Amino acid sequence: MVKRAFKYRFYPSPEQAAELARTFGCVRLVYNMALQARTEAWTLRQERVNYNATSAMLTAWKKTEELAFLNEVSSVPLQQALRHLQVAFTNFFAKRARYPTFKSRKRSRRSAEYTTSAFRWRDGRLTLAKRDAPLGIVWSRPLPEGASPSTVTVSQDSAGRWFVSLLCEDRVEPVPATGVVGVDAGLDSLLTLSTGEKITNPKHERRDRAALARAQRNLARKEKGSANRAKARLKVARVHARITDRRRDHLHKLSTRLVRENQTIVIEDLTARNMLRNHNLARAVSDAAWRQFRTMLEYKTEWHGRTLVVVDRWFPSSKLCSACGALAARMPLHVRSWTCRCRQTHDRDVNAARNILAEGLSVIACGGGVRPQRESSRTRRSPMKQEPQRATAGIPAFRRGEDVNGPPSRRAGCPGGVLPA
Repeated sequence: MVKRAFKYRFYPSPEQAAELARTFGCVRLVYNMALQARTEAWTLRQERVNYNATSAMLTAWKKTEELAFLNEVSSVPLQQALRHLQVAFTNFFAKRARYPTFKSRKRSRRSAEYTTSAFRWRDGRLTLAKRDAPLGIVWSRPLPEGASPSTVTVSQDSAGRWFVSLLCEDRVEPVPATGVVGVDAGLDSLLTLSTGEKITNPKHERRDRAALARAQRNLARKEKGSANRAKARLKVARVHARITDRRRDHLHKLSTRLVRENQTIVIEDLTARNMLRNHNLARAVSDAAWRQFRTMLEYKTEWHGRTLVVVDRWFPSSKLCSACGALAARMPLHVRSWTCRCRQTHDRDVNAARNILAEGLSVIACGGGVRPQRESSRTRRSPMKQEPQRATAGIPAFRRGEDVNGPPSRRAGCPGGVLPA
């Protein structure tokens, strides 16, 4: 049994839309006020304020004349906003995230979270607190049989669409799989598998680039603050939403297929944030959405009991010969195929995928970390490369009298020299 969110689109009535808009505004205000109070307490008095203290502050705020309107909306989304702030500070003190920032009326996500005490679920109908009519949800797929939502999140995206997410318990049926695959992410081919298969990059943003440019030019001509500018902004947001929806759907299908077919999946630890600094590749890297794909693989492999291995980002997968283990001196991006000194010709992406698979299997066999360690990332060396290199490292196998067609069992740094089957 896993907790799974089912997201649906719904169409609120004008009264429901106005009530939800007020709720979004109150949630944002409470979050910002609590963040300001916690920041001032630490800056001025070196005092840490926890969730219980901010909850007491919220009760006091509701009793003031200036903030009496907070009583007009459900209290549960306001309390959930304080809990989210507490989680943000917990992640900050654990050095997993940056310091929390204020929510913006224009840029931040508009959402409100309701727990079981703030909604009614009966006969497949969802009614939120302080509302009499249920939400007009479009049930694009059924909920699990007998499922009852424990948390409901209502949100509105920048294109004006309304969504409701129901968190339910779902049973994932086990599907046996024995395959192993290495995955190399790219731009020409979105994914290249160690089996030699290449998955074409759909380039969703490029397909709508002309329509997006027209909508943005139309937006730039409108006067700021006018109703026509608001309409033009919605048109731009709808183009972005269409691109995002197509990209997410494609990545879901790819990740589900890989998880169902393979027991072990090996990927690279790519840093898309650093790659976005290259202005020649920033748009293509953003459109590929490698980070989103990795996130999907992480929770889907956990659901299905699969193994996901993440190879260190500094592992030279493209420059390493998958046949003999020789390391090329340099490998520019424009080189898509190359011939090793052992007379083996490689496709750059397929060779990289095979090397990633071999390195991941050696990590499993030798007990290395699944994720790259902080120290190894700082020194730009993978966990497996911390071992001293052999004297014959970098010398082609045919010159050492080894079989060039055999598996590169020792090049990955495995002390035993044997990779798992």
